[in-house]
Amino acid sequence: MIRTRSPFRRTAVLAAASAAALVLTACGGHDDNGDNTAAHGGHHSDTASPAASAAASPGQHNAADVAFAKGMVPHHRQAVEMADLAPGRARSAEVKKLAADIKKAQDPEIEKLSGWLTSWGEDVPAAGAMDHSPHGGASGGMMTMQEMDQLEKASGKAFDTAFLDMMIKHHDGAVAMARTEKAEGASPDAKAMADAIVTSQSAEIAQMHKLLLGTS
Repeated sequence: MIRTRSPFRRTAVLAAASAAALVLTACGGHDDNGDNTAAHGGHHSDTASPAASAAASPGQHNAADVAFAKGMVPHHRQAVEMADLAPGRARSAEVKKLAADIKKAQDPEIEKLSGWLTSWGEDVPAAGAMDHSPHGGASGGMMTMQEMDQLEKASGKAFDTAFLDMMIKHHDGAVAMARTEKAEGASPDAKAMADAIVTSQSAEIAQMHKLLLGTS
């Protein structure tokens, strides 16, 4: 009896073990695939969603924003440098006040522009960089070194005239840069600053033309 039942019992045990192994293998394979699919699917979904959110977030920027910030930082610095000359050289009280207003408006904008560049992983133009061309010319309404020397040496009515002439040109360049940013930029903050620059500096250009008539 023992010999008769043993083969059947062993066969049954082996069959049960094989079935269990198959079930475990199938389940294991399904779980692995499911886990892998979930992991991969979850991973792609998790990374794609923040990326999509970042692309649509207020902090977005593009190459035009970077160019605007990098160009406007030295541009504003030079305007402040020119304005700093007015208290000791200008004769007109209106010119002195205009210079003070320019400095008051553009100093905080330099800080904002520099902060944006840093947050974007970009270099802030070095202090003293005036963006002069290799041949002594200037871009974006920037004054040449010769023009800055001329302004530093002037005083009284001559300074007032030179300051107004140069600052009109300087503002014209800033307005053009700001309009390009408004048309091509992606950063809402940078575009808002550009809009403010167009409005404020266009008004100052009109004011300077009137003051210039008074100095002639």
